[in-house]
Amino acid sequence: MLIGQLESGPMRFGQLRDAVAGISEKMLTQTLRGLERDGFVTRRSDAEISPQVEYRLTPLGHSVLEPLAAVRSWAQHHINDIERSRLAFEKD
Repeated sequence: MLIGQLESGPMRFGQLRDAVAGISEKMLTQTLRGLERDGFVTRRSDAEISPQVEYRLTPLGHSVLEPLAAVRSWAQHHINDIERSRLAFEKD
């Protein structure tokens, strides 16, 4: 989700928090750190403008956008099958 949010350009922490419904600050921080550690995202702080931090995709992050779009498309195409399977599972 976060990688998709950053597709259109750099975002600040608060913007990302607002864009991803229901995410806690702790989970957002952990996820961003993991994405940074794995090389998908860079974190840049601007010391001149208070402590302002912005996150952006790296070339590696941009390279995963197309495969993620394919997975998203597959999931949208098969959502009814998935929901039927979940309902059947819950009945058992």
